[in-house]
Amino acid sequence: MRIISALAVAVAVTSSGLAVAAQPDQSGVGKSVVIVPGSYVDGSGWKAVHDILTSKGYKVSVVQQSHNSLDADVATAREILDQQVGPVVLVGHNSGGGVITAAGERDKVRALVYVAAFIPELGETMTQLTASMPAPSNDVKTTRDGHFFFNRDKFHDDFAADLTAEQAAFMAASQVPSTATLYGGQTWAAAWHKKPSYAVVASEDRALSPDLQRWMYKRAGAKVTEIKGSHVVYISQAEAVAKVIEDAASVIQ
Repeated sequence: MRIISALAVAVAVTSSGLAVAAQPDQSGVGKSVVIVPGSYVDGSGWKAVHDILTSKGYKVSVVQQSHNSLDADVATAREILDQQVGPVVLVGHNSGGGVITAAGERDKVRALVYVAAFIPELGETMTQLTASMPAPSNDVKTTRDGHFFFNRDKFHDDFAADLTAEQAAFMAASQVPSTATLYGGQTWAAAWHKKPSYAVVASEDRALSPDLQRWMYKRAGAKVTEIKGSHVVYISQAEAVAKVIEDAASVIQ
């Protein structure tokens, strides 16, 4: 009799809705996120952010651009944008911010997110912005053919201080070179003039001046979130960065 009574109570509780299992968060269904990595890294560092967002129903794509020129990187980003169905949140890190500023002119792009990124004005170059407020470190090395590399010996301290030494060492060894042509490319379109922008200041950044980040974001009227982290804040503070992207997606109807 006690067993039957217990079963009866369990059925009653379940049918009354008091013991319904929690439903997964699927707030991102029907929305896409396209991420444009910055210089010296590739898209693999965005895996944690990717996993957080996809678990909530977002379709996430990561661009793997050449970093050879602004025009080429914008074209590559637009190829990925053209593959998306529905509204898109476009995310950029470092020089990827310059790329999304121009690529974001596409109608399907509804919001922009800048993560420790450049956000240039029309006619500006990222070289000009860097010179206006130099980074706390000076670790970029230039080759004879105009390629930029981040000093491997300084990569942990000045690029990825909040990662383990082993993580930083591998990123330094596998870094993607950038070019003077990319940083010297003039911005011909500035989507942030027309679309809502969100921005992350990496407060411990030694590769891109936090003060420059604050100045650029204020000029663009972006909604700013400060996160304690290095230049790779999207790795060390993936959940906080994903939350900013979700906030940007929340404006999409």
